[in-house]
Amino acid sequence: MTIFVVEDEQILRVSLVDELTDAGYRAVGFVDGNEAWQTLQKQPVDVVLTDMKMPGMDGMTLLERIKSKFPHITVIMMTAYGSVDSAVEAMKKGAYDYLTKPFHSDELLLILQRLKELQSIKNENIQLKKQLSRHYPIEAFVGDSPAARQIKEMIRTVAASDASVLITGETGTGKELVANIIHYNSPRKDKPLVKVSCAILAQEVFESELFGHEKGAFTGAIKERIGRFEQADGGTIYLDDIDDIPLELQVKLLRVLQEKEIERVGSNQPIPVDVRIIASTKADLRKLIQEGKFREDLYYRLNVFPLHLTPLRERLEDLPVLYRYFVDQLTGGRQFRISPQVMDCLANYHWPGNVRELKNVVERMLLLARQNEIRPEMVPLEISQPDCSVPEVCLGQMALDDILNTIEKKLIQDALRQSEGNQAQAAALLHIPPSTLRSKLKKYRL
Repeated sequence: MTIFVVEDEQILRVSLVDELTDAGYRAVGFVDGNEAWQTLQKQPVDVVLTDMKMPGMDGMTLLERIKSKFPHITVIMMTAYGSVDSAVEAMKKGAYDYLTKPFHSDELLLILQRLKELQSIKNENIQLKKQLSRHYPIEAFVGDSPAARQIKEMIRTVAASDASVLITGETGTGKELVANIIHYNSPRKDKPLVKVSCAILAQEVFESELFGHEKGAFTGAIKERIGRFEQADGGTIYLDDIDDIPLELQVKLLRVLQEKEIERVGSNQPIPVDVRIIASTKADLRKLIQEGKFREDLYYRLNVFPLHLTPLRERLEDLPVLYRYFVDQLTGGRQFRISPQVMDCLANYHWPGNVRELKNVVERMLLLARQNEIRPEMVPLEISQPDCSVPEVCLGQMALDDILNTIEKKLIQDALRQSEGNQAQAAALLHIPPSTLRSKLKKYRL
């Protein structure tokens, strides 16, 4: 770490440079702000430690110039005891910290150590964000069908902009995945992506979660809290299940979109925020508007760029590529053969849970696979026989144990029929040990 020490008092300047050098830093001393300013325009530096009052260019002027042209440089102020107010003002203008003269060198070394740790965390965050960006390219939305290609093209278009996005689609179609792709391919990718599940937040804490609160704003508010919008400042906030936001709070969300500022609970002081909003819903918002459960003006603010995700049953051409993608993801790249009958079976299913359900089914089949092959008997019963049903029973005519036995017997018979009498395969279909199946066969005399 390279440190410039700007101090007109020679003894203190030389002493600081020597102690910093002994501590392993590269330290250079300067008599005044002008000399330091001229040098740092030619030479890279990490930290500037500057006195507040000096002849020529003083520390405050040097701070303002550095933060204007080199905002990445950390500035630490040194000030006499009677000028603490000025040091606090300097921190408001971007100084990292200040030291009150006279101070022990250990105080400075502690600040620098804290700064190094903070920089290490920042570097880790940068690396993590780069990894996330690699994990969420446009092609992370898997599929080659016309519908999938159109969705990817729309994602590519809107990611480059700053427009609000409303993602609609059934459960399991990949709405959160698309929100990730949009953010990590946008100009805001190095800023936070804050996710809020509106469906799981209790109404009484909703406002506090989104906008934060002041200490004492309500019972239990023992300290100030930063809300999700402030956390996302400069980046993106993803509001999942936007239809679950209480109607009375929709007005405040609309104000955030219009005014680009929030107010914490318990305060009337507006706080500016620069946040891009991506919202998603599986509900029909137009129907909710007609029922008076969702504000029409908020809908139009959110729906600047609508993005509808096609259900899996309408892009079945993507089944083979999605299957291969999940196999690679779940096994680390191992190859599994899949019989044409299995793929036909998957293609004939309705997929109410969409891509999420497909991933679950692939994982179940991989657990049953032997010799790297997925065979028809490994397909879950609800997929291979979606129309199969248990015997009809009438409450009041049979005891509960008799009803359960009847259903169990029917499922065992279906499993044996599907596995062509192979008891081991039937047990696997039922997710029970073969010994348990043999016991039940004896019980039901099958």
